Amino acid sequence: MPRWGMAIDLKKCMNCQTCVVACKTENFVPAGFFWNRILDYEDGDFPSVLRRFLPSACMHCEDPACIKVCPSGATQQRTDGVVYVDYTRCIGCRYCLVACPYQSRSFVSRIEPFFKEGFTEHEKFPYELREPSQRHETGTVFKCTLCLHRIDAGLQKGLKPGADEDATPACVVACISGARHFGDLNDANSEVAQLIKKRRGVRLHEHFGTRPSVYYLY
Repeated sequence: MPRWGMAIDLKKCMNCQTCVVACKTENFVPAGFFWNRILDYEDGDFPSVLRRFLPSACMHCEDPACIKVCPSGATQQRTDGVVYVDYTRCIGCRYCLVACPYQSRSFVSRIEPFFKEGFTEHEKFPYELREPSQRHETGTVFKCTLCLHRIDAGLQKGLKPGADEDATPACVVACISGARHFGDLNDANSEVAQLIKKRRGVRLHEHFGTRPSVYYLY
């Protein structure tokens, strides 16, 4: 069984925000919300200061803290490691927001248009034609899904996630600098596993014991 994960090369990320836009477009993420973020910070002491960028989203942990606190069973994990929210079961208690060490979840209190003139044609795309993970409802929590709909559709066509674009998360496909890599962490020969091993990839907040599926390459 594969375990999908990602390796992000911090030496290549240039904060272009292309992944952020691709994520919002692909998943119909409403105005004011972001599943994918680029944290911009300074490192060092003046005058030797560097500007660094840290892409951040759901880490799809092996041992997710969010699942442990969810009283309704809305937050679930697939056998391939993808953590997702069943909107039909979410009661909006927001326990998962507090439990997540990575601040990767948002509570949907409103769905407003990007422009004051009203919703665009993209925003009005019918809910019944969207994937279940894209049918956002107010009063629920949502987050990155690793574009599970792209993974599943690609696998049904015999495609390989991480190698074939149609089976790979939108943020990875859109990254213009090649900073993002996706694939099967359980496959020692996969590109993502090889990069993590060669570059000694690290995970954020290891001390929480959640074992994220997103690694950073320095």
